[in-house]
This record gives sequence, structure tokens and C-alpha cells, in this order.
Amino acid sequence: MSAQNPYSNEYPMEDIPSEGIKKSEGKESGGKFIISHRFRYFILLLGLACLTSISSNLSALNFTFICMRKPLNETLFEISLSNKFSVPLKGDFMYTTNEKSALLWTAAIGSMIATFPFSFLYTQYGARYVFFIAGMISTFATLLVPIAANAGLYYFLALRFMLGIAYAADFAAIGVLCSRWASLKQNAIFLSFLTCFTPISSAITNPVSGILCESSYGWSAVYYVHGVASFILFLLWLHFYTDHPGKHQSVSTIEREKIHRDKSEAHINGDKYVPYWEIIKNPVILSVWLNAFVDLVSALFMLTYVPTYINSVLHFDVSKTGWLSALPGLSHIPPKLLCGQLSDRIKGNERVKLIVFNSIALIIPGIIFILVGHIPNEYPLVPVLFFATINAVIGANCGGFYKCGTLVSRQFSAFVIANTQFIKCISLFTGPILVSIFVHDESDKGQWMTIFYIFGICSFLANIVFCFMATDQPAAFTLLTKKEKNRT
Repeated sequence: MSAQNPYSNEYPMEDIPSEGIKKSEGKESGGKFIISHRFRYFILLLGLACLTSISSNLSALNFTFICMRKPLNETLFEISLSNKFSVPLKGDFMYTTNEKSALLWTAAIGSMIATFPFSFLYTQYGARYVFFIAGMISTFATLLVPIAANAGLYYFLALRFMLGIAYAADFAAIGVLCSRWASLKQNAIFLSFLTCFTPISSAITNPVSGILCESSYGWSAVYYVHGVASFILFLLWLHFYTDHPGKHQSVSTIEREKIHRDKSEAHINGDKYVPYWEIIKNPVILSVWLNAFVDLVSALFMLTYVPTYINSVLHFDVSKTGWLSALPGLSHIPPKLLCGQLSDRIKGNERVKLIVFNSIALIIPGIIFILVGHIPNEYPLVPVLFFATINAVIGANCGGFYKCGTLVSRQFSAFVIANTQFIKCISLFTGPILVSIFVHDESDKGQWMTIFYIFGICSFLANIVFCFMATDQPAAFTLLTKKEKNRT
């Protein structure tokens, strides 16, 4: 939604007081939306919905692996390619472990390849059109999955590659939204909401997929429903979003001042120059990425394999698996939002807060990972509750390494968070690799325990590194601008 800036000439930034703006002034200071002075929260929720949609489109396969074995109504899903030729969808897709891994890895490869191009495109052109294009790629690739699965594995792999490319847009979009729309005092709040997209997608996709798989429509309906929802959400994104809050007709002068308060000119204007090498070699940023890797590997592993573990090891049926596998995702969301609020509102030493929240996010899951494999088979609900607890406490990461990364990198947080996406791509490889090495029988709990031990030990080690490196101070590279580069 483009709009001319009605305030740029009347209200220069330096003339706007930081405190004490009267409420009566805000009524005449823009804010043509229903939530005057709080339009940034609408953008926050819309961004979260779009991030969740792309993630759901990608992760739908994790559940439909279970129900793709069931026959489809061939008459209902017959695809007419011409008046003389039609292809009925096959009713049974018994993929081997290697084929399942290939479908997961192909998406990871696509995401890995597209991560840096998307980071560059966001820096140069902003998120409005770039994220919209990514959303449309994800939408149409999702709608075509039933056709591709019927056509053959290679067609399915091609669509998974496209879904992976679209997925690469998610984390860089988080960086842009936080940099452009969040005030410095609300970084953790924005991060806590936006980084909820993975568990929210799991919490929505798994039960919906379970219901649709058990219905007369079959597993294909999972992809049609997700594709239509994605299409609608990204049309809303294109209509409402802009990369410049100060120029949006629904953002009042009061809200604009809150968003821009204490930010540098380069931060507000979105300087297109990024000191890549200085960021990459910064030890604090490296510790942030290390913790992100350990955190995301374990989180994505649970997102991908908890349905299989619940179905094969704990022996729950498909319908119950859908609801129970959604429980860990649902348990992640309230604690994460609470931690975002607490991190921004609790007064005290910011560095200490970063360490405390990061320790909660990594140490407690590490302990549970070591214990979860020892639960007797007579208590199948206990491991599910343990998985839910892991997801709940991981939510503290928004006040830990995520917040540290944005505070240290400031206007370059989009690049730092985008690299977290690259790490997430590696994580998509790591889970299937660990499973292919250690799990040869999906019903054998002992084989899964080795992976849980690895996650537990790595969580302890990563947090130790963060405790030494954490800081809330902007790095030296935040002072570098395009003008400074040309001058030197």
C-alpha cells in the first residue's frame, strides 16, 4: 500500500519531542486506520500470518507422510489434462526412508540457495514486493503438490525445491519487519511474535491435516486448503504493507516518533550498504549464530519427526497423532510471547537478561532431551508433555540470542536474522542426516535416544559460549555507512 508522506514537510523528525505528546494531537496526526497509533501491531500480526503460511506450506508434508498411504477418491480428484487424456491420482504413496529424506533435503537445498539472494533483494528493494513474490511461489507450488506427487517423485522434488526457495524469504522478512516497524524498546516483543511462525504453523497444520486426511477428501485437500489461505494472506500483505512507516497513511505522527526514537538516520532510512565481512567476523554475531543453530536443529527436528515418533514409538493412531503433535507447537507460543514482554519490560542489566533468557532456552531443553528417552512405554503421554515443555522453554530465545543479534547489529539486523535462515537450512539437513545414521527402525525408541543425547550436550556447550560473548551494545560495524565506505 503506497502512500505519500503527509508529515514529511510539516513534522521533521528533529522537531518531534521524544516525550509528552498530547493524545489530542494524535487525532489529527494521521492514523486513518481503525487502530490509531498502533498500526504497527496490525503489520506485526499480518507479517506473522504470512510467515506462518509459508512455513505451513512447507511443513504440511511432515504430516501427510503418514496419511498418503490411504486411498483417495479417484473420481473426486481426477485431473483432466485435455478432452482426450486424464490422469487419476494414485491412492498410495509408500515412500522409502531415503525418498522421504530426499523430499526434505530438496526443500533445504532450495532454501539454502535462496537465502543470500533474498537477503540482498530485501536490502535493495524492501520486503513489500519481494516477500509477496515469495508468497506466491509458495502458494502455487503448494496447490500443485497433489498433481506432482501423482506424476512422479522427480516432479514432487521440483515442487519441494520451489517451496524451499520461498521458505528462505521468511527469516530475512523478520529482520526487515523488526528493523523498520519495531522501536528499539520493542525488539523482543516483535521478535517473540514473529519467530512464533514455526510452532504456529505446526499447531495449525497438524490437526487440520489430520482432519482432512481422515475425511472423504483425502490428503490432497491439505494442500488445496493451505494454498488458498496463503493466496489470500499475501494479497493482504501487498495491500497493507510498506517498508517506510513514516510514509504510511495509517501511521500517525505519534506512532512514527515511537518507531523511530533513538534510531540513527541510516537505520531509519534503511541504508542499502551492508558491511558483510565486518558482520560475519564479529565474535558476538558468531556466538548468536551458533546458539541459533543448536536451537533450530532441535526445534526443527521435533517439528519434522515428532509426528513420526508419536505414531511409531508411542503407537497413537493418525487422528490422535495430529492433535498430540500440535501440542508442542501450541505450548511454545504463550511462553514466547510472555518472554518477549518480560525481556523488554523488566528493568536491569540488559546483558544479564540476555544470558538468563538464553540459558532458559537452551539449558532446560538440554536436560529434558537427556531424560525423555528413559520414560517407560507404559506412560506414552509423558514424552509428549516433555516435547511440549521443550517447545515452551525454547520460547525464551527471543530474549536471548535473537535479541542480542538485533541489538548488536541494529540497522543490519535483517542480514543477521537472514543468516539465521541459512542456519535453519543446514538444520533441515541435520535432522534427516541424524535420523538416517541412527534410526533404522522408526519404532525403536533406543535409536532415537542417541539423537536426543546429542541435542542435550550441544545445548549446554552453545549456551556456555553465549554467556561469555553476550552484549547489548551496538557493534562497531553499525557506524559504517555507504558514505563512510566511499570516504575511506
